[in-house]
Amino acid sequence: MPSAAFVAADFRVFDVKGFKPRMSEIRSRVRPKLAALGHSLAPAVGRSLGSEVFAHVAKHARRTVNPPEDTWVAFGPDARGYKKHCHFKVAVSRRSVRFLFEVGPEHADKKRWGAAWKKNAPKLAPVLRRVKNLAWFKDEHDERPAAPLADLAPDALGELGDELTRTRDGQLVIGRAVHAEEAARWSEAQYRAAALETFRALAPLYRLR
Repeated sequence: MPSAAFVAADFRVFDVKGFKPRMSEIRSRVRPKLAALGHSLAPAVGRSLGSEVFAHVAKHARRTVNPPEDTWVAFGPDARGYKKHCHFKVAVSRRSVRFLFEVGPEHADKKRWGAAWKKNAPKLAPVLRRVKNLAWFKDEHDERPAAPLADLAPDALGELGDELTRTRDGQLVIGRAVHAEEAARWSEAQYRAAALETFRALAPLYRLR
């Protein structure tokens, strides 16, 4: 299996113009590394959650014209897909690598999960706000977070649950971003460590019911 560490040339894939040329570069350069990272991380992520998870590398099957601005490997509880469930993700784009927890637009029951988040936010917020570099992202594809969790009051953090049902595409995305220049110098072990550290900190969100 190839190394799961990304180098500077991997990030420049997202400078390639045109759908087919960029997808070709993603398939040849980036997707094998995401698959290796998924294979490496899935057992450890599952152990930290106390339940099995499956790695899903993005295929971008719905796209035919606009080239993707990012690509990823996601970890969820269903071998058939991840979008209807809470999931973790390692996403790569031109300027960053992100380690994320997501309740996405296609989650099977966003209203129920949002209610569970608001109920538990008073006890979860102080813990999450103390974790270094955790932040809230307005959208799963954003390279930069909207706000560090440390800057959000506990009440404001709880209100993020409302984002799930405010619009049809509502989502909740929390995690950390690492600039591409830094990430390009990392070893595979550093990618693993960053992913597991972030996912373990956010594991209570994955378990919310």
